[in-house]
Amino acid sequence: MTVHTEPGTFALSPEEKAFFHTNGYIGPLTVYTPEEMDQLWRQVHRETLDRSHAAYPDTGAGTGAPNIHNYDRHLDIDLLAQHVVNQRIVDRVASILGPDLLCWRTEFFPKYPGDEGTDWHQADTFANASGKPQLLWPGESETEFGAGTLTVWTAFTDSTRENGCLQIIPGTQHQMNYDETKNMDFDEQRINSETKNGIPRGFFGYDYRHLQKDPDWTPDEDSAVALTMAKGQCVIFWSTLMHASLPNTSTGKDYRMGFATRYVPTKVRVYPDTDRIDEYGGSIPLDKWAAVLAHGQDTYGHNKITTETLRGTPIRPATAS
Repeated sequence: MTVHTEPGTFALSPEEKAFFHTNGYIGPLTVYTPEEMDQLWRQVHRETLDRSHAAYPDTGAGTGAPNIHNYDRHLDIDLLAQHVVNQRIVDRVASILGPDLLCWRTEFFPKYPGDEGTDWHQADTFANASGKPQLLWPGESETEFGAGTLTVWTAFTDSTRENGCLQIIPGTQHQMNYDETKNMDFDEQRINSETKNGIPRGFFGYDYRHLQKDPDWTPDEDSAVALTMAKGQCVIFWSTLMHASLPNTSTGKDYRMGFATRYVPTKVRVYPDTDRIDEYGGSIPLDKWAAVLAHGQDTYGHNKITTETLRGTPIRPATAS
């Protein structure tokens, strides 16, 4: 039975907000029971195969590269559209960013047995791979440090040390160690072929170290926290927080699937002066892209906003169950 709850029911407590502002993350937090997540993921997994309404055409990115053609599947898969406005997520995000929120991107993050870990990184404007800012906060330019985006990373399967859980370095969100205006060269041959500090790590065909402001600097991995999660749980963190993931060293079929939803206040400009993204060995046009007003209202009008999926299904804030 669906239980209707008042707005703000799942807002972070003062103690949780204090922890977040100090450490740059909060979680794990429960969004779904394991049984609910099993049901959701089974259906979503099937529906991802139907690309008839997907926002981006699949033009055949390299086999090893993350499939940017599967960005923003919440725009055509109803269950994912419900997920991005789930009250157990957006109440918590709104208690950090304020009441007026856009979900501007979603991404799948699979990690299969034998896959390398993801290298340490931070993102502010998200120009790191595309070469052009994808987010600009008021007053921010391409060379100035802003606030990035708030990422909600939900475990669609159990996320363990063995299958490649997230890692973060608490408190690192206030200083960018990377210059996103620098260039990285994509090379598919890098994928699953590099080892750093004894751990198989890469960045989807790039070497993120090329963006370091200080080429001799190394992340303080002794301070890293491994974020293991049960399926149905999430973690909320600033994209400017140092984060990475472990390699999937499991055997058999123990894969890890994460789904990231990214939120900014409505005052942020998304994809400014951009009509196409070229990154990770793929290219997508943005003519079908639109942000989703996940909470509150938009009084700025900076960005294209949709109130329905590409299948014509209304997107309304979900009630907690």
